[in-house]
Amino acid sequence: MVYIKNSDEILGKVDYHYEFYSRYLKNERDIIVWLPPSYGSGEKSYPVLYLHDGQNMFNPRTSFIGYDWKVDETADSLINSNEINEFIAVGIYNTKDRLEEYNWFTEKGKNYCSFIVNELKPFIDDTYRTKKGRKYNAVIGSSMGGLISFQLLWNYNKHIAKGACLSNSFWVNDKEIFNMVENDSNKLKDIEIYLDCGTGEKELIDDNQKMVEMLQSYGYNKDNRFMFYFPDGAKHSEHDWAERLHLPLKFLFGK
Repeated sequence: MVYIKNSDEILGKVDYHYEFYSRYLKNERDIIVWLPPSYGSGEKSYPVLYLHDGQNMFNPRTSFIGYDWKVDETADSLINSNEINEFIAVGIYNTKDRLEEYNWFTEKGKNYCSFIVNELKPFIDDTYRTKKGRKYNAVIGSSMGGLISFQLLWNYNKHIAKGACLSNSFWVNDKEIFNMVENDSNKLKDIEIYLDCGTGEKELIDDNQKMVEMLQSYGYNKDNRFMFYFPDGAKHSEHDWAERLHLPLKFLFGK
């Protein structure tokens, strides 16, 4: 276990599980687990947030552009100000097969979802004090990570009840995701969805607005925990996602 006070790296306690193997994907990846402030001082159990592109979430040294989402700092601040409940954050590093794994419409995409639900989640539940039950499991990601977050929540909602989907790449596979939603016999699911996209993301904004309108037409609204946000001028970057991370965290774990 590592404890680093330097805010330029990681704030809080983290565990690393290196070269975590998946029998579904036949590959390995690193997993980073961030533990909430009170984890080491009692027997309390916590909900879990699974984060795609895990190397971009906590540490600028491992992040794609040298700027991370600041999940640790933002979560710690919101917890200390009593705005959200504590949670365990599980960062799932991506691999060279990211584009396929983050797409439900590929074999690797379906296997990636199976890896999370049937391999990683049981390991986390066995290793840490987690709250059991679907309503205590959430997922978050951006871009292709937002796409697979939506697809995972939509298709595996017996296991994961909440999702935050940022700057979603709904264009993938000729926008097949819209058919997936439209053709589902149970369009109004028992799930909670946060969806956003910056207006500066010119290639994505129209599709994200279309998805919001589609979900609204099926009955998703504030009453059943549906939130959307289109920040003016926001672009497609770790910096922009970090700037608004407090919103999905409050949506997922707010008091």
